Order: sequence, then C-alpha cells, then structure tokens
Amino acid sequence: MNKWLEKVVFAVQSGSQMLIEAIGEEIDAVLEPVLSRAVIKKGRQGLCLKLGGDVIDYNPKFQLYLQSKLPNPHYRPEIAAQCTIINFIVTPIGLEEQILARVVNVEKPELEQQKQDLVRKQN
Repeated sequence: MNKWLEKVVFAVQSGSQMLIEAIGEEIDAVLEPVLSRAVIKKGRQGLCLKLGGDVIDYNPKFQLYLQSKLPNPHYRPEIAAQCTIINFIVTPIGLEEQILARVVNVEKPELEQQKQDLVRKQN
C-alpha cells in the first residue's frame, strides 16, 4: 500500500482531518469512495468504507480537504457534485471573469456553456 494511502486510511479510521495539497485536475481514483461517501453500515453502529481494495472502519468525524495550485481548475462533473469547491484566488482580473461568467450564465447560458467547453478543450 502506498504511504499516502496509508495516511488516508489512518485519517478515515481515526476521524481526523486530512489535507492533500497540490492536486491537479485529475483526482486519484482510489479516493472515489471517500469523495462519494460510499459508506457501508456494519452492524448496529459500525460504519466501513472500501478503500484501495480493503474494507476499513469509517469514523464519521473524518474530513478531507483537497488543495490545488491551479488558477482555475475544471473537475469532472461527478467530482464537482461530490465536493464543495472554493476559489481562494482573488485578483481583479479573476473577479471580473467570475462576475462576467455569472452574468453571461444568467443572460445566455448556452454561450457560457460554449466558453466552458472551449476552456476544457484548450486545457
């Protein structure tokens, strides 16, 4: 088992918080059960999770934070639906782009969708 996966397993079992830094636009598939909260009830009070081929105990206090250095990351729709994405980068140009995107999304959603598709193709 990878060393980082052992740390994830420990954090899930102990109910601690975990920060994974500098992730790219692709998130390792091993984290999928954690992101989707695919928790299985075991017995009356026990919870478990299948992670990396092993079934491990799951502590509901566990929290996972993913941090990216990408200026404007685009994740798969499943990932975006499973996570809360917060953009902490605040620049005048970035704010202008975000506000413009919201206005265009309200007034012409098809145009905003075309822009997002072009950005995905470019990346």
